[in-house]
Order: sequence, then C-alpha cells, then structure tokens
Amino acid sequence: MEKVNSYSVADFGFTVAGMPFEPANLRPFRVPEVPDPVFNLQIVPELSHGSASLLYQTDDGPGFPEITLYQYPNPLPGGAALRVEVSPLPGRPIASRMDISANFQQAWLKLEEKDDAFGINNSLMLLYAFATARLGALEMHASVVVKEGKGFLFLGRSGTGKSTHSRLWLKYIPGTELLNDDNPILRLMPDGRARVYGSPWSGKTPCYKQQSAEVGAVVRLSQAPQNQIRRLELVNAYASLMASASSFRPFRDLADGWHRTLEGMASSVPCYHLDCLPDQAAAELCFNTVYE
Repeated sequence: MEKVNSYSVADFGFTVAGMPFEPANLRPFRVPEVPDPVFNLQIVPELSHGSASLLYQTDDGPGFPEITLYQYPNPLPGGAALRVEVSPLPGRPIASRMDISANFQQAWLKLEEKDDAFGINNSLMLLYAFATARLGALEMHASVVVKEGKGFLFLGRSGTGKSTHSRLWLKYIPGTELLNDDNPILRLMPDGRARVYGSPWSGKTPCYKQQSAEVGAVVRLSQAPQNQIRRLELVNAYASLMASASSFRPFRDLADGWHRTLEGMASSVPCYHLDCLPDQAAAELCFNTVYE
C-alpha cells in the first residue's frame, strides 16, 4: 500500500503520496491526518504525455530557480491541466516535472533524481501558493522574528540584508526569536487580523518551526549610509507587500485572491521602510519604532 504523509502549514493541510524519502524540513509539520486537504500531491514514476503551450516563465535572474508553466489545451487523463517544470538555476537541467489539475487540488510529480529534496520542496511551495491563494494566504520572501508574541517581517531585494537585520534583532533585542528566514506564510484571518506562520521553507537557514504569531509590523529594508525609518501610506504599503509576495500573473482568479489579501494586509498591518546600515543602531531604531 502506498504511504501517504499528511502535513499542516499555517493551518492548511495537504498530503503527499509516494515520497521516496521525507525531507527533514517537512517533519515538524507532519500531522496524523488531514480531514480536508487543500491539495494532494502524488509522486509518480512517469507523467502522462500531451501537447502543451508555454504559459509563463520566471525571470528572477542568476542564483534563482527557473520555473516554467505550460497549459494543456485539453485535460490529460486524471485531470491535469497544467505542467510545471523547475530547474535549480537558469540553464540547468530540469529537476522536476509536475502536472496539476485546473482547481490546483490534485498534482502528480516526477522527480528526475529519486532523492531530490529540491524537487519535492519547490513543487510543494508552488502548489501551496496556488491552492491557498483564494484562502487569504501569502507566501512571503521575508525574514521573520518574534518578540513577546508579535511577529516582525523584514522584506527587501535579495542581498539587501533581511537575514542580517534579523540577526541584529536576535543579538541586540532581548527576547527575540527567529521564526523563518526566507518563506514564511502570511495569513489574513477572518477577523481581519494578520498572522505570520513558520513554514518548511526557510532558504539557507534551517529554521522550520510549527509556530505562529500575530503580525506586529512589516518593514522593507534598503541599504543606506545612515539609519532612518518612516511609516508607509496605504498605496505604498500595498506595493511593498506585493513586491515580496509569491504570485503568478497568468491565473486571474488566483491573482484576484492575492490582491484581496494584499489589500486587507495593507489596511490592517503597520508597514514601514527602513534605510539602514547593518549595525546595532539600525536594529534598535527599528525596534523602538515598530514595537508597540
């Protein structure tokens, strides 16, 4: 009988069947069962064949995975409507191929290498973003610390110093803990408040915590010769959040879901922009401004 593992991330459950092994980062999120999974992923030895047209390809530049989406004109046997191919870097061989149903609730994954944790994790990240887009969730490219029950997200372009700023809080702001260092989940709750959750995906920092916190503030970082901070007005807050949220423009209904969530976040969460140096003074200025 094929083994099925169940997981819960940000209180959304999903299942994975046929894994050749379980990546260690998934284990803290394993649960006994999921009564109503948002998606089911099955790892298979082969995928069905069919003609597909190019729909979208990421262009995040050197150092980032390359994701290519194709659309089938007619669903394949089993109901696949999309194919996703992922390479670890632009120009590198494809690591995984995944077929996905039109409602994003069923998927079939073929790994090019049997023991490929990269293929499993990137496929799960994509599926999770698709399946929760209409449910008030966002995968954020951010580093997150927690202080006395409040979560603080640090956003910025790669290389800006998000992880460095988190480490400065850990060093100079007593009682601070790291929740996630790359891909936390941000949720707009039914009561309008925002919560940030740890996830199995944390970049180069192994920080995989099944924990959450109410959002205290979101801070976008920019490198600068001096430290200064300002609160963002609604339009700029929306733009700041959107720039760090995972989204795929070709899917109109998913984009509408992401838009509603971003709009709610921008209205309910204090958002700031911090021009900073990588020093203690920057962490203390940020903390003293955003912590309430």
